[in-house]
Amino acid sequence: MSPQFNEIWAVFGRIGVLSFGGPAAQIALMHKELVEERTWLTEKQFLGALSFCMLLPGPEAMQLATYAGWRLKGLWGGVLAGALFVVPGALVILALASLYISFGTLPLVQAAFLGVKAAVVVVVVQALRKVATKALKGPLSWGLALAAFLAIYVLALPFPLIVALAAVIGAVFTAQDFGDSTPAPKVQAKTLSTILVWGALWGAPVLLVFVFDQAFLMDIALFFSKLAVVTFGGAYAVLAYMTQTVSFEFGWITAGEMMDALGLAETTPGPLILVTEFVGLLAGYRQDGVVLMLAAGALTLWCTFIPCFLWIFAAAPYVEWLLSQPRLKGALEAITASVVGVIGNLSLWFALQVLFLSTKDTAFGMMPILQSFDIKAFILLCLAAVLTFWKKMNLVSVLVICAFAGMLLWYLL
Repeated sequence: MSPQFNEIWAVFGRIGVLSFGGPAAQIALMHKELVEERTWLTEKQFLGALSFCMLLPGPEAMQLATYAGWRLKGLWGGVLAGALFVVPGALVILALASLYISFGTLPLVQAAFLGVKAAVVVVVVQALRKVATKALKGPLSWGLALAAFLAIYVLALPFPLIVALAAVIGAVFTAQDFGDSTPAPKVQAKTLSTILVWGALWGAPVLLVFVFDQAFLMDIALFFSKLAVVTFGGAYAVLAYMTQTVSFEFGWITAGEMMDALGLAETTPGPLILVTEFVGLLAGYRQDGVVLMLAAGALTLWCTFIPCFLWIFAAAPYVEWLLSQPRLKGALEAITASVVGVIGNLSLWFALQVLFLSTKDTAFGMMPILQSFDIKAFILLCLAAVLTFWKKMNLVSVLVICAFAGMLLWYLL
């Protein structure tokens, strides 16, 4: 029996509010709510939907919620489920960014965020280990991971180019069977209208800021729209690319502030890619105060998540055919392998930013200035590693303990 909209609202609202802990925990929560407790989806439908969402750019957990809502109640069910997954976390990020803007420069708060940064390094290393365990299964995948690391760390190649090259290599070399097990479906007229409508929704604010000649907002719209197209492998995969662009090309926020943003985003419900909202809010405030802050934050959210609805609603009727394509599967596996190298770059980059007060760019990538080694950051990093890998504490607890430890070290040293 198909659920009513009030049931969709209640269940996906609860999922949105309780969706802490990253995509694995969020997917497990959805499985419990939709498959185990309510049987709205069968195990096969749920796993097929998850595989489909992993083929798409963007946060897979949010897209899984959107697809589940679409399957249960059509277009508006999908819109409601996807929005409820994002909105609670977006409101929390808005509140946290406002507090950060107001109090983030206080010495005691900065000391707390040193602890958060140390915890973030360990969190990224943990994510690297998890992804590597699943993705690196043979010489080609290891080679792609190493090549991606060198490409981004040493050669500073852009993340979209790395993704594109990995996809081509995967499609050519990793697919075992190039025959289609499911006949190619005819493109439905409804699909074309879906692409046009959601594409127009995506582009409307971009056109608006262009008409009103808002150069800063145009940069926000174009950059985060581009990011939405290449966000394969989760938020960690694009963080280095995002940090490089917003910190060094646009100068919107510093690399340290990006780490603070990631730490705060880790403590909120919803997809980790909500870190983009924090960046937009902080950049807008720095540019011209509260009004532009709100406009930039809203535009960032729009350009980050409207594409997710477009991917789901346009491709959902073709799920079985998409999942049967060996070339597509090969491309995805290669992208995932390259993402390991990209996250490895992010881990090293973050670690150097935290442990050393100064770094320098060389022909071999970023190198630390050894005399600037920060002993307090090293102590906090060791604490975060012990709490995460030995004590196996949950993420929020690690962040809170490290923040208090940072304040204690500031007082003692």
